Amino acid sequence: MGYVGPCVVERLRFSYPHAMFTGLDTGYFANCVTDAMGRPVSTVDVQYYADVRNYPIDALSGVDTVVHLAAISNDPMGETFEKATFDINHRATVALATHAKKAGVKTFVFASSCSIYGFSEEEARTENSPVNPLTAYAKSKVFAERDLAPIADKTFTVTSLRFPTACGMSERLRLDLVLNDFVAGAVVLKKITVLSDGTPWRPLINVKDMARAIDWAVKRKREEGGEFLALNVGSDGWNYQIKDLAFVVAELIPGVSVEINRNAQPDKRTYKVNFQLFRDLAPSYQPGVSLKETINELSAGLKAVNFSDRDYRNSIFMRLKMLSTLHEKGFITETLEWKIRKFQKTSG
Repeated sequence: MGYVGPCVVERLRFSYPHAMFTGLDTGYFANCVTDAMGRPVSTVDVQYYADVRNYPIDALSGVDTVVHLAAISNDPMGETFEKATFDINHRATVALATHAKKAGVKTFVFASSCSIYGFSEEEARTENSPVNPLTAYAKSKVFAERDLAPIADKTFTVTSLRFPTACGMSERLRLDLVLNDFVAGAVVLKKITVLSDGTPWRPLINVKDMARAIDWAVKRKREEGGEFLALNVGSDGWNYQIKDLAFVVAELIPGVSVEINRNAQPDKRTYKVNFQLFRDLAPSYQPGVSLKETINELSAGLKAVNFSDRDYRNSIFMRLKMLSTLHEKGFITETLEWKIRKFQKTSG
């Protein structure tokens, strides 16, 4: 029930039309829906509403594969809710994998991040490059990968997909992602404001291509990378400087100006990533959505739902804003636990 999940469910339903899908989500962002089609809150067969740190163990009964997306999912949230970030992204991830293995799950797919590379002015980072995590979020992913590796064996295959910065349209859209933010500014304000000096390098990936890679990881055999595999997932052509992304958006959406904060402090999070191993292992699952298609899809999607919030950087589509609001209103604690604890299970 996050940004990536709906795209993953749609892709896996296509690949496995007779499978049963169970979802587990704490529901922080249950109301952050931007789907013009008005689809239901959840599209799985069985939906558990529970914290990944404290969930009913029987949710894993009869499960063949776990796709683990749950995380405090960006640097601003990690800075504000640091303890919860390590509890959820690291400790709960390892605990879930351990319980899944005991329950007879065969395949565990973990959504990791290229942000673990942190800062590099050298050549594009490969899986063998040293990691340099600069934030709580990035460190939590490094720790999770470290502790997932020993759990993997011939009965339990673990694939850690190191994703670039996500982008693209989803029925549960996030606007605290760089390209999505730029398109929202272009559509609503006819202006893109780059908060940094625009020079950092970042790899990006469309959310649909994330789902495509997860589909591959679900099918992956041990012979294709080993019992534990950490893999950069994306395309070499999607390494961009932030300022260049802004100008591409402005070219595709008429009448848009670009403002860059050239006096901003340098952003140390800058790196390019090499995706050769992913091309070698998964040639039929390579990213297929172009930057132009992604921008046009985002623009059309925002217009389809009549999105017009000029203050969108303070809206419910910014994850930190949503969590902070829940905390300020007393619904969740500082460790991001709901004040009223109760498991819920629904069936479609």
